[in-house]
Amino acid sequence: MTSHQNTQTMKPATAAKKLGVYLEATPAEFREGVVSRAELNALQADPPPWLQELRRNGPHPRPVVASRLGVSIAGLARGGITEPLTTEQINALREERPEWLEREQATQAEVRKEAERIKQRNAERAKRDG
Repeated sequence: MTSHQNTQTMKPATAAKKLGVYLEATPAEFREGVVSRAELNALQADPPPWLQELRRNGPHPRPVVASRLGVSIAGLARGGITEPLTTEQINALREERPEWLEREQATQAEVRKEAERIKQRNAERAKRDG
């Protein structure tokens, strides 16, 4: 008996998300097909020029924009950013430092600080109880 290995495939939207790129900016061939796990691994290991360009200059999906600005995705929405941004637009926002961005960055810093405090508290409890 031989075992048949099924090729695991994913929708282009899933692959784009894993690659950190905006689906609508990818080539038509990518958007219209399916992507196998092997193809995704190959794209990650040796990105083609179109993928390098998208990662460098965008447009970037909201999770990437939020990360580059140091805010949450919800913070982007509160700041009125609902569309993908290019690297140039992200850099312009960093330079302009609008009030909403500073407020959201401060909120995100507090969230990170609280998460670290809870992590340390849990580690201390585990050490004490363990």
